[in-house]
Amino acid sequence: MRKLLLAAVFGSAVVMPAVFAPVWAQAPRFPLIPTEQRTPAQQALAAAIQSGPRASVPGRDNSIGGPFNIWLRSPGVGDRMQQLGAELRFRSSIPTALNEFAILIVAREWSSQYEWHAHHRLALAAGLPASVAEDLAQGRRPEGMSDDQRIVYEFCTEMHRTHFVSDATFAAAKARFGEQGVVDLIAVSGYYVAVSMTLNVGRVGLPEGVAPPLPELRR
Repeated sequence: MRKLLLAAVFGSAVVMPAVFAPVWAQAPRFPLIPTEQRTPAQQALAAAIQSGPRASVPGRDNSIGGPFNIWLRSPGVGDRMQQLGAELRFRSSIPTALNEFAILIVAREWSSQYEWHAHHRLALAAGLPASVAEDLAQGRRPEGMSDDQRIVYEFCTEMHRTHFVSDATFAAAKARFGEQGVVDLIAVSGYYVAVSMTLNVGRVGLPEGVAPPLPELRR
C-alpha cells in the first residue's frame, strides 16, 4: 500500500492506485450539519453564504453543500474562504467565460467531479464553447480555442503541471489581461485547488442521479 501511494504521488505518471474506489463511490466524510445543530459561528457563516452573490446564481439551490458544509467545521477559515471565492468569481478582472474556463481547468487537473459538475453549466452559460469544455474533460488540448482561451489554457495548465510559467506564457497573459489579470488567474486557480482538495478529501458526492462527468485520465 505504501509503495502504491508513493508511486502515485512522486512517480512520473500520475495514476490513481487501483486499491482506491472513486471518490464519488465512497461515503462522504463530513455529513451535513442540520441547521438546528449548528453553532452560532456556523449559523453566521451559512447566512453569509446564502445571502451573498452566490444566492443569485441561476439554478443554484442555495443549500450549504459542496465545500461549504465542510468549511462549517472551521467557521473562521470558512468565512475567509467564501469571501475570497466570491471576490474571485464575481469581481474578477478576467471575463466570466474565461474565469470559468480556468475553474474547469482546475477541476480537470484534480479530477474533481463535483467541481466540474458545478461549474460546467456556468461556463457554457457564460459563453465557453461546449466543444472546448468537452476536449478539456477528455484530457485533450481543446481545438478551436480563441486567442483569449488559448492564453488562459496555456497559462493555467503550465502553472498546474510545472508549478511555474515560462517567460513567453507570462508575457502573453500580461499583455492580454494586465498585471491584475495575471494575479487574478493565479488566485482563482489556487482557490479552486483548495476547493478541489476539500471536495476530494471530504469525498463529496455528486447529486443523486448525476453520472460522473469526467473520465479517469492516465498520464
